[in-house]
Amino acid sequence: MKNSPRFSAKTPRLCGKIYFMKIVVRGANWVGDAVMTIPALRALHGIFPSAKIALHTRSWAKGIFEDTDFIDEILVFEPEKSVFKTVLAQAEIYREKEFELAVVFPNSFESALITKLGKVSARFGYSKEGRSFLLTDAVKIPEWKNQKHEVFYYLNLIAEIENKFLGTKTVLESEPRFDLQISNERKIQARTILRENDIVDSSKKLIVLCPGSTNSEAKRWQTESYAALNDKIQTQLNANVVLIGAHSELDISNEVAEKSRLKPIILTGKTSLTEATAILGMCDLLVSNDTGPAHISSALGTKTLVIFGPTNPGTTQPWGSEIIRNAVECSPCMLRKCPIDHRCMTWISAAEVFEKAKEKLKTD
Repeated sequence: MKNSPRFSAKTPRLCGKIYFMKIVVRGANWVGDAVMTIPALRALHGIFPSAKIALHTRSWAKGIFEDTDFIDEILVFEPEKSVFKTVLAQAEIYREKEFELAVVFPNSFESALITKLGKVSARFGYSKEGRSFLLTDAVKIPEWKNQKHEVFYYLNLIAEIENKFLGTKTVLESEPRFDLQISNERKIQARTILRENDIVDSSKKLIVLCPGSTNSEAKRWQTESYAALNDKIQTQLNANVVLIGAHSELDISNEVAEKSRLKPIILTGKTSLTEATAILGMCDLLVSNDTGPAHISSALGTKTLVIFGPTNPGTTQPWGSEIIRNAVECSPCMLRKCPIDHRCMTWISAAEVFEKAKEKLKTD
């Protein structure tokens, strides 16, 4: 860790300790990772309760964070074709906002460079990608990085900030807090979307399935298995079944529907992340692959059942969810495409997942 940076006269102090007024957090780049930063963001707000905290993130993240009580402003951006132009444009925004503290969650060189060019006085991030010289405080990657849940990786960065300026690490002493809020307006919009897609009987349970995965083919449970699960849910539980996901996953949802005897409602690609998040907050159960919506659902307090295959649940299981996993000898391999028979997923049956789903629905 480097020596403390210089602070402006505008940075207030109390009992010799620094209290920031303008903080920017560069958000994570994937939906699941973004959700896993929630406890860290809450902890940052707890350390500096009077500060204005801006989340600098991709535009899709508004769907997750826009109703939260620990973020004051969301600064959205989309990368330009030129990385150089993106960095300069975002750095100019940082200078205009006069941020005093930057927390850099991604490990990329560019995200740290923006804070440096943006003239942020205190810049915290992990010492990765040769970017330590861009940060005032380059935090060493913890030795336990691949043994503990990813939420603690983000929380550890906040703990280093707390220790640097307040001399404590209290953020690591309590259970990570994940809860998200959804406004009444968004709930009304979600009900409208469901009605417009022929889900009108509110007395039936609403089960959401997420059969896709945008960044890994190996994470996907078979479409025929999702189809069989859909048929069991509709026939034995008399529930509404909805498929969700990104537009790029529409072909997968269509396959599930084609292989189903009783057709589910396909909302894949038809909703924004904001709308999908509201639907997840209203449904009775989500059954999903290890993908972003599973993290959102669990953070919303929705009953969540996640089918794990090539990834490590010890580090990335959606917090508070229940998992189904076949611990075969080659899992977790972390590969995006299985080079053999995909046994970690094919050996999980629809009947097994259905029984777990029934158990989840019975619990309070």
